[in-house]
Amino acid sequence: MDATFRLAAALKAHPQNISRVVDFNAEADRLYQFDLTKNNTELSFEVVNDVAKFSHWVDQKLRDNNCRYGIGGYMELRTIYDNREQFETEGEQRQLHLGVDIWANAGTPVYSPLNGLVHSFQDNAHFGDYGPTIILQHQIGGLILYSLYGHLNRECLPKLSIGKTIKSGDHIANFGTAEVNGGWPPHLHFQLMLDMESMAGDYPGACRNSDKAIYLQNIPDPALLLQFPPAVNG
Repeated sequence: MDATFRLAAALKAHPQNISRVVDFNAEADRLYQFDLTKNNTELSFEVVNDVAKFSHWVDQKLRDNNCRYGIGGYMELRTIYDNREQFETEGEQRQLHLGVDIWANAGTPVYSPLNGLVHSFQDNAHFGDYGPTIILQHQIGGLILYSLYGHLNRECLPKLSIGKTIKSGDHIANFGTAEVNGGWPPHLHFQLMLDMESMAGDYPGACRNSDKAIYLQNIPDPALLLQFPPAVNG
């Protein structure tokens, strides 16, 4: 039984007060579906490795499609991680994205979608990494679930403490700027895990494609909590 099936069963058996992760008005807001695979020929090495150009490309896509947010990434095989030391492993690059990215302006508020507590947090301040990161722990019936929020603003971290109670809908952070978020266009990396594997303040956001089956046992599809409508295709 993979992680998505287990979480879906827990949500169905134990209905929870699921709140938003970002402010999204289904009647007024539109989502743009980003494609960050090799099929997207617009994303050249020059664009991806220049944060100003990459940010301009993201912003232009959102404007051209009249979308407030961009979305994408769960189990997406991405070439944008090529030539970034953060994703290098012996023999095979980590290219398979494990979370969902929500693209929007820096300063966009981030909320907890469920009741829980602060599991851990830290500033993963390496180029290409998460930057400021929060991990929350939730319980849905008998299922323990962890949610990770990456690429945040630094100001959110001093307000936290391990074990702090978090309620569904609590404002926990904002999207960080490229200067603090690991060198990326402003966005939120939102990821779910059933097991933290003894990690704290960090958990891989990408894996080797050959390890996909392993991670599917631990990483549920965040769409179960986001509950977004269909996106405009990129």
